[in-house]
Amino acid sequence: MTEELVILVNEQDQKIGLMPKMEAHQKAVLHRAFSVFIFNDKKELMLQRRALDKYHSPGLWTNTCCSHQRDGESNIQAGKRRLKEEMGFSAELKEATWFIYKAPFDNGLTEHELDHILIGNFNEEPIINSEEVDAWKWMSLSDVKKDIDANPDSYTAWFKIIFEKFCEYLEQ
Repeated sequence: MTEELVILVNEQDQKIGLMPKMEAHQKAVLHRAFSVFIFNDKKELMLQRRALDKYHSPGLWTNTCCSHQRDGESNIQAGKRRLKEEMGFSAELKEATWFIYKAPFDNGLTEHELDHILIGNFNEEPIINSEEVDAWKWMSLSDVKKDIDANPDSYTAWFKIIFEKFCEYLEQ
């Protein structure tokens, strides 16, 4: 299997090249990513806990799914693909906003991403891919905020940033 490539971008989200994913994380190079947030009709957010053998942030709670766009793939196409791969369902998605963040990890890797926030709606139970996802749950945004405040080390770096800075985009 060939290593996944990420799309290198400048701060205006213009493509400047491609790089193997692990190399981009080792060198902390800015690259394009997306984070999907799925809500149900009760306005609860579907959270996932990352699989315990993920190369970074294993066992931490985060948004419904996230990953990197493939070359030539739109943000929406990428979000739908990864949602199906990780959570086992399809949903219509819309783009809310994007931001740049940089988060170093204890294992020497760094996420330096231009992250597109995608929002959708779903009311069923997911069929999780256990290689990617350890567990899932629905939570209200107010309960998520309280839990992040009480247990910040239980959540991924990007999720805490998104939740703090862009909560208004999530409150559909």
